[in-house]
Amino acid sequence: MKLGVKVKERLGRKFDEEIRFFKGFRSNMKAVGSIVPTSGFTARRMASVIDIQSGLPVLELGPGTGVITKAILQTGLAPDKLVSVEYSESFFEHLISTYPGVNFVHGDAFNLDESLGTLAGTRFDCVISAVPLLNFPMHRRVSLIDSLLDRVPAGRPVIQISYGPLSPVVAMPDRYQISHYDFVVRNIPPAQLWVYRRG
Repeated sequence: MKLGVKVKERLGRKFDEEIRFFKGFRSNMKAVGSIVPTSGFTARRMASVIDIQSGLPVLELGPGTGVITKAILQTGLAPDKLVSVEYSESFFEHLISTYPGVNFVHGDAFNLDESLGTLAGTRFDCVISAVPLLNFPMHRRVSLIDSLLDRVPAGRPVIQISYGPLSPVVAMPDRYQISHYDFVVRNIPPAQLWVYRRG
């Protein structure tokens, strides 16, 4: 009986999350990359790039309803070691009430110096991004990756989710390296994970 109640509660939370996501999607389609939230499996794959031992904070971009945020915290990263930038005000309000202690910022990932404010000069272990890059022109995507790589030590990753067959950012071998991290079929739609590094 208790098991049935737990399953109902879990399904209820998932339904609430999907409704919240759909409302966010309808209110600002350009700021949302998919019609459904990222799967928990995909979120865990993205969070797997974190090096807890580095002692550095992690930067998350585009947390949405918080599926990836949850996976990041499940790695053992302390909430105050996570800085998360969300563009949507409704998602932002939901996030700050759901994940206390996380440094949520209501701002634009494409203007990080302004969005991060006093945290603009912070060195991060890695960046975990769900910004819908395919919705933006290529020069803005390249500039974003450059900006993110300036904020992590050489060799550390910027991991990006995308839904196209190719890297959402063109190759610039003199500026960064691109590697394919995973193709996640257990996501709707199936997701591609890409890693960008320097050094």
